[in-house]
Amino acid sequence: MSKKEAVILIGHGGVPADAPRDKIAELKRLETARQARGELRMSEREAQLDAEIRNWPRTPESDPYKAGLEAVASRLRERLAPRRLATAYNEFCAPSVEQAVADLAAEGYQRILLVTTMFTPGGSHSDRELPSLLELLRHDHPGVEVEYLWPFDLDQVADFLLRHIDRAAG
Repeated sequence: MSKKEAVILIGHGGVPADAPRDKIAELKRLETARQARGELRMSEREAQLDAEIRNWPRTPESDPYKAGLEAVASRLRERLAPRRLATAYNEFCAPSVEQAVADLAAEGYQRILLVTTMFTPGGSHSDRELPSLLELLRHDHPGVEVEYLWPFDLDQVADFLLRHIDRAAG
């Protein structure tokens, strides 16, 4: 019998236009300090600010990035069936990757594939943060196979971009 499988499409996440800038600045200061200490888990204050910003009310006008990722997800969802597709965000937007994995694990998914929209190697989220997070996710959900589908095949990325250029250039 095959395992119940889901995919999480991970976007960067954007700050909603009307979110309080002082709270975002404090959140980033706390995150930078935590990372400098080499800690993965947030302090209580950082977690509080993170939750507040992630759950800030959003519209396509106040957060066009989220609307854009959800539009991509709706097209991918159709192509992935019977796998379940969820979205998650590295920062600023809910759900977090941790929350999306926890939700899917609670629904009985036994294999969860993480795929980011960030194709380019060398980014802090895709190259460092997500692999580190993977360790925590596996620890927190020992009965679930969590896989990070990284890095992308750069020849496939180049082919994708070439097709886009050829279509656009006519």
